[in-house]
Amino acid sequence: MKSITNSLAQNENELLANEYQASLSENNLERDNLILPILKYFDEDLLIESNHAQTDYPQQACIHQLFEAQVEKTPNAVALIFNNQHLTYRDLNSRANQLAQYLQTVGVGTEILVGICIERSLEMVVALLAILKAGGAYVPLDPTYPQERLAYMLNDSQVPVLLTQEKLLTSLPEHIARVVCLDTDWKEICAESEDNLLSDSQTDNLAYVIYTSGSTGQPKGTLVNHSNVVRLFEATNSWYHFNQDDVWTLFHSYAFDFSVWEIWGALLYGGRLVVVPYLVTRSPESFLELLCKEQVTILNQTPSAFRQLIQAEQSHAIAADLNLRLVIFGGEALELKSLQPWFERHSDRSPQLVNMYGITETTVHVTYRPLSTDDLNGTASIIGRPIPDLDVYVLDEHLQPVPIGVAGEMYVGGAGVARGYLNRPELTEERFISNPFQRSREAGEQASKGDRCDRLYKTGDLARYLPNGELEYLGRIDNQVKIRGFRIELEEIEREIAQHPDVWEIAVLARQDETGEKQLTAYIVPHYNSSYTHNKLRSFLQQRLPNYMLPSAFVMLESLPLTANGKVDRHKLPAPSRERPQLEQAYIAPQTDLERLLAGILSELLKIDRVGIDDNFFDLGGTSISILQVAVRVRQELDIELPTVKLFQYSTIGSLANYLHSNQNSQPSHDKLQNRAQRQQAARTRRRNHQQGV
Repeated sequence: MKSITNSLAQNENELLANEYQASLSENNLERDNLILPILKYFDEDLLIESNHAQTDYPQQACIHQLFEAQVEKTPNAVALIFNNQHLTYRDLNSRANQLAQYLQTVGVGTEILVGICIERSLEMVVALLAILKAGGAYVPLDPTYPQERLAYMLNDSQVPVLLTQEKLLTSLPEHIARVVCLDTDWKEICAESEDNLLSDSQTDNLAYVIYTSGSTGQPKGTLVNHSNVVRLFEATNSWYHFNQDDVWTLFHSYAFDFSVWEIWGALLYGGRLVVVPYLVTRSPESFLELLCKEQVTILNQTPSAFRQLIQAEQSHAIAADLNLRLVIFGGEALELKSLQPWFERHSDRSPQLVNMYGITETTVHVTYRPLSTDDLNGTASIIGRPIPDLDVYVLDEHLQPVPIGVAGEMYVGGAGVARGYLNRPELTEERFISNPFQRSREAGEQASKGDRCDRLYKTGDLARYLPNGELEYLGRIDNQVKIRGFRIELEEIEREIAQHPDVWEIAVLARQDETGEKQLTAYIVPHYNSSYTHNKLRSFLQQRLPNYMLPSAFVMLESLPLTANGKVDRHKLPAPSRERPQLEQAYIAPQTDLERLLAGILSELLKIDRVGIDDNFFDLGGTSISILQVAVRVRQELDIELPTVKLFQYSTIGSLANYLHSNQNSQPSHDKLQNRAQRQQAARTRRRNHQQGV
């Protein structure tokens, strides 16, 4: 009987959805009469049953106070690992206390922003913890960011204190902050007390300010309180049961909010946190080795990074010696079918794979969806149900709930919603709106929560509710995209490109290639008679944008296609051609069989007809993903194990060939090289003849 009732309800929902969509497309004057019964249905179902922000969690401790409680439980357990160094919970707490005492002497206290620009290390985590203990909020400044971006963040945040390392001082832009160098100043810092501090911090005080890409062309700092983070772990604990036996990796940049989940997920539960060196994060094979060596149990990955890890493991004859208990996805949309090779090798229960949708403004994660092999049959990006103390509404342009199965914009309410944006009151008011559904709650429940449910965050993401109450993610409403886990506003890239003196018009797209990966493509209309080259523009952008925001391909056009309304018609922008990009260095053809073979691999992977021996891999549009593919192809073609790190060091065909040639143990035979090169040349000839209709 229950299944029949569910089936009838689903059919009714689909009919309502179809009628609703028709009314929108026809601009039906009786739309309000149609919506009333639909809204009544939603008030009784999705607004109540699918949203659970009435779930309350006690907020009596700050992040660092929960850490201190864990220190009391397991003082001698290893807390941090970096390369061959480690710190116990007692050691980490003592060092953080000394630094926190020192920070208070230089003026750090409640609500004071403290900049931190430190390379991956044990000291980086010590510094984050110390800032919280001192009462401040940390503002992460990734030292790999270009000076211009760092300059903007420092100027916007006006941090009075900046923690860094002496070797980074010359690369930092001008600022007004007092500098504390954790290396050269440590003799003075370690004279401070190792005891826990008496702090005035409350749970509603700031914990951090993380900058995200901005739709206006400038990054914006998101203000997140201690309570936002603490309740995230309390609300998800019944699913994950994190404990002191867990081993985590800090894989992501501390300027990316996924790191909040990684750091405190380990340290608040007595687990071990392995800080992953930067070059290891860029080498899937090295990272796979690290996961095995440290017997990591909790892995957090963007789908793009995990696809690289799957490829790295597939290159081995047997499954890696992993000890994973959970793999948690976040940061970007997950293509479920990409998990098939993993499930075939590891099943779907050990480890358990989980998809979590989230955004910085709602504190890392919003929804939860465990995955299984059954999900491979669907093509949708299912993101599951809201975390118990959050609400997710799918609304139309009038802030009215849409029927099940109909796309609308997601709005998030509840305890995870951030304060707003630093120094951006207008944008805060626009994106953090008053909750129109607050009145539907019981008076007692509302009073018990204070004002934490009175706002909704306007995500800009499209989604729809499915009949079973789960959410399906449908993409961005605007031009914001996520690539390899990084949230990118295309307008921000366009703004920087437009600053180049040779550029007249610009449009940037995120195009999907045959493998399903998104690649940034820039379309350039140069000034008349300018000396524009793609290489000059790439060099210009490398000084202004992080690597993950650099376009992989540049297409030069005489003009941008326009719609009837005079706007750029992005649908008519052409796919990048196979022509060699305009580079400053002249084309020099490969001379040896090894060079020709390597050129053929790059030509095929980067979809470029000609690759010269001095052409830089990254100038040709290479990315960290295609680097892995190059290493795999070299292994397949030449039976040579080529660490991907070497492709960062030897990024031209000439230098890579010299490296392979100098490594006597990896020299392929002359006959093998000649045969492979001849087969590649024949394949290129057949492809060219096919394109010409021969």
